[in-house]
Amino acid sequence: MSKLDSAWAIQQLDEFLHVTAQVAYDNSPGSDVVVFGTHMRGGQTQAAELAHVVEQILDRVLPGWPRSNTGRDKSNDKRWAHLREQVARAKAAIEREDELREKLGDGAPQMDAGSFHPWVWEAASSLWHTGHFRQAVHMAAIAVNANTQKKLDRRDASETNLFKQAFSLDSPSAGKPRLRLAVDDGSDTYKSIHRGAMAFAEGLYAAIRNPLNHDLQQELEEQVALEQLAAFSVLARWVDDAQLKKE
Repeated sequence: MSKLDSAWAIQQLDEFLHVTAQVAYDNSPGSDVVVFGTHMRGGQTQAAELAHVVEQILDRVLPGWPRSNTGRDKSNDKRWAHLREQVARAKAAIEREDELREKLGDGAPQMDAGSFHPWVWEAASSLWHTGHFRQAVHMAAIAVNANTQKKLDRRDASETNLFKQAFSLDSPSAGKPRLRLAVDDGSDTYKSIHRGAMAFAEGLYAAIRNPLNHDLQQELEEQVALEQLAAFSVLARWVDDAQLKKE
């Protein structure tokens, strides 16, 4: 997933705010009818079209933002009020991102989940945006396993056993291809890389994936879930980049 185009996003948010703003009726001089009160500047169809875009921007900028049924009552001209509040928040988040990071944080690099390996983020993103962090990690773990099975063309092994065999230093055999992260030069480094990858994968599925599988009701903290997604992204990238060795 590419980086958010901040200028474009702000333009879309501004257009939505402009169209859905409440303005006074224009009582032209000489008119026999005087109308008091306000009305929305733009039409409902235009507002709905813009809302489709800004809601996706909100998903990127404010993950888990509180959605509302406001906007579905067509009899109410102020039905976009809730979405306008969230749009204003998103605009501030984009425009003042650098300032907030400088003033509130330590200037450390920020982790962009959209830059995780596609196997991980594509599986997790929809759940992540709705605040289901534990289930997002759960689905990412399943996706990494499934894509590894696909690369190895194996359905007879999964998770810990799959990765143990994939990164095994044994030569490939019938039905048991291997993944190689480096050229076999006989060095201790070559051996340690593959032992480490094997142990890393085992740790992810034993200490993260298995507990998730047993209790999906207990939610994870967002930061904890983000770190776990990052760990699965590392494994996914190793598998994806590895050279497949067959018998």
